This record gives sequence, C-alpha cells and structure tokens, in this order.
Amino acid sequence: MKLQPAIETTGLSIGYPLKKGAKKVVHEGLDLQLISGAVTCLLGLNGAGKSTLLRTLCGFQPPLKGEIRLLGKPLKNYSQTTFSLTVGVVLTEKTSAGGITVYDLVSLGRHPYTGFFGQLKPHDRAVIEEALQAAGIAHKAQQYVGELSDGERQKVMIAKALAQECPIILLDEPTAFLDVTSRIETMILLRKLAKEQGKTILLSTHDMESAIQMGDYLWLLEKEKPMACGTPEDLILSGQFESYFKKEGILFDSSTGKLSARRPGIPVGIEGDFLTAYWVGNALVRNGFKPSPVRKEYIHIDCRGREHLVITYPTGSTLEVPSVEALLTLLNTTDPLCPTP
Repeated sequence: MKLQPAIETTGLSIGYPLKKGAKKVVHEGLDLQLISGAVTCLLGLNGAGKSTLLRTLCGFQPPLKGEIRLLGKPLKNYSQTTFSLTVGVVLTEKTSAGGITVYDLVSLGRHPYTGFFGQLKPHDRAVIEEALQAAGIAHKAQQYVGELSDGERQKVMIAKALAQECPIILLDEPTAFLDVTSRIETMILLRKLAKEQGKTILLSTHDMESAIQMGDYLWLLEKEKPMACGTPEDLILSGQFESYFKKEGILFDSSTGKLSARRPGIPVGIEGDFLTAYWVGNALVRNGFKPSPVRKEYIHIDCRGREHLVITYPTGSTLEVPSVEALLTLLNTTDPLCPTP
C-alpha cells in the first residue's frame, strides 16, 4: 500500500530576501514528501537551513520558488483558520506564559474552534483533557506554567498542538533545552502520537542518536548539497549519513550510529554476548581501535560475559581478562598483535 504524503513539495526553493530586491537562496529544487503517521527528523549542522525550511513549510515565510501542498491542497490556498486546523507548530523558544495554568495554556489550542470570545463548550473541554492525558501532563493541569521543568513545559506545548486536533505537527528543536531523560520521553511521546493517533510529525533536532533510533525517516540538510531523504538505516548503509556529518577530526561510525572524536586505528574483532560486545566495542572506539568482524589476522575478543573476556591473538594464543578496564590496560600497554610476554 502506498503511503500518503501529508506535505509534498515540488521544485521548492527556500531562502530570504536581501536589500535591493536580491534573494539569498539556502536550498533549491526540493521535492519532498512528509509521510502520514510517521516521525520524520530533520538533521543538519548549524546554518544548514533547518529553521528556514520549517518556517517555509509552516507558511511563516514565503518560498522563493516552487509549490507546497498540505493534504493535496496548495499551501497558498489555506486561510489562517484552515491552516490552524491542519498544522500545529511547536517552536524552540521557551514559553514566557508562566503566569497561567497548564490547562489554560493548552486550551488556547482550541482557539480556531471557539472563535474570538474563546468560550469553551463541553466538547472543547473533553478534547483538552484528552490532549493533556496523551501528552502525559494531565497531573499538572492546575499548576502554573512557570512552576514546571523544561521537559514538562515542552509536553504542555505538545498538548496545546494536540488540542488543535490537527493531523500535522511541526516542531523546531523540541528537545533543545531538555536533559537526557526528558529528550527521550519527548521522542517516545512523539512516536506514540504518530503510531497511535496517525499524526504526521516533522521535527528538527541536533540529537542525532535519538533521530536514528526513533525516526521513521530522516531529512539530511547541508549547505550546497542536495537534501538526502530516507530511512535511517538506508542513509547509513549507503554512506550518505557519514558524508553529511563528516568533519576533520570527526568520524561517523556506521557500526554504532555515533560520532567519534578520532578515527579508529587497529582493527579488533568482536564476538559473543551482544550486550557485552556492544560496550566492549564502545570502549575500543574511545581508545583508538576499530571494532571489526572476526578475522584470523586480527586480534579478536570473545565476550563470554562481563567478567570473562577472552582475547585470541593471530598466533593462536589466548588470554582471559576479568573486565573492560583490564582489557584496555592490556591493549594500551602492549602490542595488540602479539601476546604479552
């Protein structure tokens, strides 16, 4: 079954006007599809144009060229009210609405339905309660926004977008001010909304690891390069992911999905218990080695358990060490291609 695009662009050029009628083109020729019921993560280094693209898709700034369609209808044909019923926008700035309650802030999401006077009817209140529950913030409904943590405030803003009952939600760096736990909670929430409520979600982020783990699709942006789009796995396996984020002294390790501060050197084969092998590999990368498939010309490590790491050398001799620390001490103080004397 063909997946339905919620947002589609054709020949889109984005940028902003300069003095005397000149224009600064940030990206051009963008043919994009934002798939319904999926989480799409927009990744790129600072200055790549992430915010410009989001603002253009939201209609906050006009495209320089091309067309944007929401649910098959040109964006330019949407009235402000109709757009508010279709797209919810959560910006990266911290909200300054500290003097009102969580419930009152979320209720503002009903404004496209209640009109100028904002009179909430029973159905509106039911939608607000459901949005608070879905965002996991219902227990804070009567607290003032100023009393909340950054992570809780972000949940409130997502609940406000849910109260709009719009099928599309666009978020500009929703995890920017959050601690590690709150970042993970926010990504889990967004994925749950996409899968259980069929929401179409696009978010810009610098959290590469969460994007790879939680995103159904990635959009990769870099200056003077065509945008790369696809599943995280396809982009990693094709080498496109590495080409977009590789900088001098920084390596994207396709085996772990992480950036490394330096290029690993001597290859070391790893096998055995998956969890132990994963963290042994993490330690090896940090210390300048390259986790690799097992080959007889390499030293290799059989991870039989946390306290049972068996090293086999190309000569055939073996040595067992009781911890990752002992393994690193051995590799860093002796020739890793030969057994210790």
